[in-house]
Amino acid sequence: MRGILVSSTVTACAAALTLPFLAGPSAATSSTHDPDVTARSVPGSTQSLPLVPLRGAHHGGGHAKGHAKKRTAGPEPTSTEQGLPQLEVKPFSLVGIVWDDAGAELRGHAQVRTRPVGSRDWADWQEVVTHDDDRPDTDSSEARAGRLRGSTAPLWVGASDAIQVRVRPDGASGRTPGGALPAGMRLELVDPGVDRARSAAPPVPSENELAASAANVPLAPLGSTEIPALAKPASEGDVEYTGPGDQQTPGPGEMETDDEEGGYPLDDYDTDTPDRPGSSEGGRYVGPRPRMVTRAGWGADESLRESGFVYTGAVRAAFVHHTASGNRYSCSQSASVIRGIYRYHVVSSGWRDLGYNFLIDKCGTIYEGRSGGVARPVKGAHTLGFNSNSMGIAVLGTYGTTNPSTAAVDAVADLTAWKLGLFGANPAGTASLVSGGGNLYKKGTKVRLKAISGHRDGFSTECPGDRLYGRLGGARSVAARLQGR
Repeated sequence: MRGILVSSTVTACAAALTLPFLAGPSAATSSTHDPDVTARSVPGSTQSLPLVPLRGAHHGGGHAKGHAKKRTAGPEPTSTEQGLPQLEVKPFSLVGIVWDDAGAELRGHAQVRTRPVGSRDWADWQEVVTHDDDRPDTDSSEARAGRLRGSTAPLWVGASDAIQVRVRPDGASGRTPGGALPAGMRLELVDPGVDRARSAAPPVPSENELAASAANVPLAPLGSTEIPALAKPASEGDVEYTGPGDQQTPGPGEMETDDEEGGYPLDDYDTDTPDRPGSSEGGRYVGPRPRMVTRAGWGADESLRESGFVYTGAVRAAFVHHTASGNRYSCSQSASVIRGIYRYHVVSSGWRDLGYNFLIDKCGTIYEGRSGGVARPVKGAHTLGFNSNSMGIAVLGTYGTTNPSTAAVDAVADLTAWKLGLFGANPAGTASLVSGGGNLYKKGTKVRLKAISGHRDGFSTECPGDRLYGRLGGARSVAARLQGR
């Protein structure tokens, strides 16, 4: 297979090429967590506020009138409920809660209510999903870096400038305390920034920007904001570009593979999916390539993530998620939602990059997630225990009681028909994976799962929601038909 040499060519490309990259906004606020990066490279900001013990009426209703009163130091209260009283803040659009220990669980209920920018009225209380199972495997290089924090799912609330928070542990009611909450809880308020506009004279792209774009060549030219759709059988040629690249001995921060962390070698395929990438049979069942918006297209700030990419052995299964970020977004806001989730994963939760390999909005648009190349076996952080030899597809929204759009489900089928086909996997078949450790399967357990699985199939969770999970059977059938099976 022919790969693309990324790390060793980036500096030369930056000096030699003027590319149609998107320029950053003219001004942006700095992040609480990353104050040293330049304003041009930060299309957004993160406010991080420590939660405090709540007592009685101190977290009641009403309108915010200025900042909260200054709190003085003193002995820790006995109450186990934590949160923030009504507080005016800089504008933000996405909210989540993080804590110190990535291995600790938040067993309880978290609620927020916000005040829209320009309004005097508060929105209703909303639940924040407290699961933390969308994350890197505990023994991965990403986890060993020591930056991970525990985190809730992010919640998209739209442009807001005031917040109120309450977190109550399971079993707590009235004056009766419940279980302990994780230590070091902080509220993360994310401003995803404005959509970037094209500049008449764009600056020279950074090394990370070039690397992220180069990973998708030759599916699209450098600097492309989208990867075009390609009909079958022309899309079968994409099999040639599934390799992790030509570089064999990456240096610090450069491309690496992690088959030693539970990955399968390319020659260890499930018996239901015997085709090999690059063989005469491997491209036979590749579905038509769908159109995809690149990271440049949704405005990823490449300075936030770690440099380099991490690859796994193959992609033999897809785990479908919902982002649990709520459904109060329009398709014109999808790029902003993704930028918010990206910043929350990296800046707030301590991950190396956005966790999902792909994201899909309610209009069926497919977005590139974690960097490294859409055709390649990029290791994500989406299904604790099963991040190797798989990909994570997240549908923007919450689908426990809300039906996903037909366009979104169709996009799941389109994407899996193409991507699984590149690695010889049958979307209507099964895949054998080894658990990296989770609450359903112990580490080292060999598990047979459907090639298109829901998150809950690999981890005990409500994700991807009952309504979306119930549509996966149809997506499997459509994807297999698109492959020509």
